[in-house]
Amino acid sequence: MPETFRLIDHCPGSAGIRTPTLQVKRCPECGEEVEIFSNEVSATCGRCGFIIYNDRASCIRWCRYAAECVGPELVRTFRDPDGKERDGGGKG
Repeated sequence: MPETFRLIDHCPGSAGIRTPTLQVKRCPECGEEVEIFSNEVSATCGRCGFIIYNDRASCIRWCRYAAECVGPELVRTFRDPDGKERDGGGKG
């Protein structure tokens, strides 16, 4: 049986997760700039303590190939142990 031909090794959406990039967001509570890396789940505002969640890693939460794409360690970081999405209780 022939091997399946693959056009790309990883999905384009995971590039910012595999090679972390810095993003600066504004805290919705106090307006302070908060730095968050693309491979982090959340960051805390240094001024008011508000938790800002990363919305860039959403594909890890639902894609069945996430462990193959970005590695099982990152998948565990963004999912609960039973594989369900973590609560996104903040704004961001």
